[in-house]
Amino acid sequence: MSRVSKSLKNAKIGAFFFIFSIFAQFFTRKIFLDFLGDEFIGLTSTLRSVLGFLNLAELGIGTAIGYALYKPIFDNNHSEINKIIALLGLLYKRIGIFIFSVGIIISLFFPYFFGDTQFSFGLIYFVFYSFLISTLLSYFFNYHMTLLEADQKGYVVQVYFQSLNILRLVFQGLIAYYLQSYYAWVIMELLFSVILSFILRKKIKQHYPWLIIVSKETSNLIKKYPEIITKTKQLFVHKMGSFVKDGTDNILVYALVNVQSVAFFGNYQLIFMNLISLMQIIFAGTGAGVGNLIAENNKKNIEKVFWEMMALQFFIAGFFSLAVYYLISPFVILWIGDEYVLEEFIVLLMIGNFFISLIRSPVQHFQNAYGLFSDTWAPGLEIIINLIISFIFGKLWGISGILLGTFTSLIVVVMLWKPYLLFTKGFKTSTWKYWTGFIPLTLVFLVSAYIVNVIYSNYLDHDNLNFLSWCFNSIKLSFTILIVYGLLMYISSQGFRDFNHRIFILIKNKIYKN
Repeated sequence: MSRVSKSLKNAKIGAFFFIFSIFAQFFTRKIFLDFLGDEFIGLTSTLRSVLGFLNLAELGIGTAIGYALYKPIFDNNHSEINKIIALLGLLYKRIGIFIFSVGIIISLFFPYFFGDTQFSFGLIYFVFYSFLISTLLSYFFNYHMTLLEADQKGYVVQVYFQSLNILRLVFQGLIAYYLQSYYAWVIMELLFSVILSFILRKKIKQHYPWLIIVSKETSNLIKKYPEIITKTKQLFVHKMGSFVKDGTDNILVYALVNVQSVAFFGNYQLIFMNLISLMQIIFAGTGAGVGNLIAENNKKNIEKVFWEMMALQFFIAGFFSLAVYYLISPFVILWIGDEYVLEEFIVLLMIGNFFISLIRSPVQHFQNAYGLFSDTWAPGLEIIINLIISFIFGKLWGISGILLGTFTSLIVVVMLWKPYLLFTKGFKTSTWKYWTGFIPLTLVFLVSAYIVNVIYSNYLDHDNLNFLSWCFNSIKLSFTILIVYGLLMYISSQGFRDFNHRIFILIKNKIYKN
C-alpha cells in the first residue's frame, strides 16, 4: 500500500469516528456544565493541565523513537524494530515511575493551589490520581503504539480510542444527569482508560506477531543507540516550548482570572481542540509518510510533496478559520447560552493561534523526519516570550493578554525561525524559496477572506438565530468559502494543483481497479 493510500485510510477511518465523537463531546459538555457546574469542569481542566506539565518528563522520546523507526520499517528489519521498541519500553517505564513520584510531590501543595475552591480536597485528590493513573497506562502498557503510528497504521488506535471515548462520554453524561456524582464521573474516566489499554495491547500483537512485547533487553540498549538519546534530550526542550504554548493557558487563566473563566475559555478551547484533533486524525499517517519519503532521498520529490502539503494545510486552515470566525459565537449561544460568549478580540486571537498551528505542520513533519532538533534555544525563547507577555497583559486584559503571549511566541519562533532551520539544514537551500511560496499563499487567503466577508455581510441571511437557520447558514457559508478560496488557490498555487491532480489520479485508478 502506497504512502498516500495509507494516509487516506487513516483519514477516512479517523474522520468517520471523529464525527460521532464530536457530537458526543458537545452534547455531553452541555450536560456536564448544567449538572456538574462550571467550577467542577474548570477544576478538571486545570488538573489536566497540571498533568500536561508532568508529561514533560516524556522528553519527546516518542518522537525520537518514531524518527528512528522510519528506516527499519522501510527496510522491513524486524530485529532492529524489536530493539528500538525495547529501548522505548525501558525509557518509558523509568519515566512513568518519575512522573508518578513527582505527581505525589506536586499533590502535597494542592491545599495551597486550590484553597479557594468549593470542593473538598478528597475529591480534588481523587480526580488528580485517577487522571494520573490513566496517563501512566501509556507509559507502562501501551508504548508499543508508537510502532503503529510510525508504520502509518494510526487508524488501528483511532478505531478503538474513539469508540471507547464516545461510550465513556455517554456514560458520564448519564451519570451527570441522573446522579450528579463527581466520583462516579471520574471513575468512568479511569475505567475506560483501563479497557482501552488492554484492547490496544492485544491489537498490537495481532498486527505484529513477531514483535517482542516483554523484552529481556537491559539498559545496555541505551549505549547501543546514542543518537536516540541525543535526539531525546533535544526534544525535551522543544516539548517544554510546546507545553507552554498549549498547556499553560488554563493554568494562567486560573491564576490570573478565576476558575470559572477556565470553564468559559474551555468551551471555546473544546471547539478549536476538536478541529485540531480532526486535522491530526486526517493527517495521522503524514508524519510517517514524510519519514518514508526522506528515507528514499529523492530531493525533487521531497520539495514537491512539501509544497503540496503547504498548499493543502493553508487551504484547510483558511477554510476553518473563516468559518469559525462567523459561526462560533452564534453556536455557543445556541449550545450553552449567551452568558458563555467571549469577546471578539479573544476569538480572533484563538483563531490566529489555530491558523498558525495548522499551517506549521508541514514544516514540523519534515523537521521531525530530518531529525532537526538541535535548535534547543528556540523553545527557550518561545517560553520566555510567551510567559512574559502572558503575565504582563494577562493581568491587564485577562484571557486576551494570555492568548496574545501565545500568538507572539508563535510568530517569532514558529513562523520565522522554523522554516529557516528546515530549508538551510534539511533541504539545504535558501530560505528565500520558502518565502516566495509562503507569501503568495498568505495573500490568497487574505483576498479570499475579504471576498467572503463581502458576500457574507451582504448576501447571506444570518439574523435569525436557531439551530436550523444556523445549520443552513453554515452550509451556505462553507460553500462560499470553498468556491471562493478553492478557486483562487487552484489558480495561484502549483502545489494545490499538484495535490488535486494526485488525488484525481488515485481516485481514477481505484475506480478502474474496481
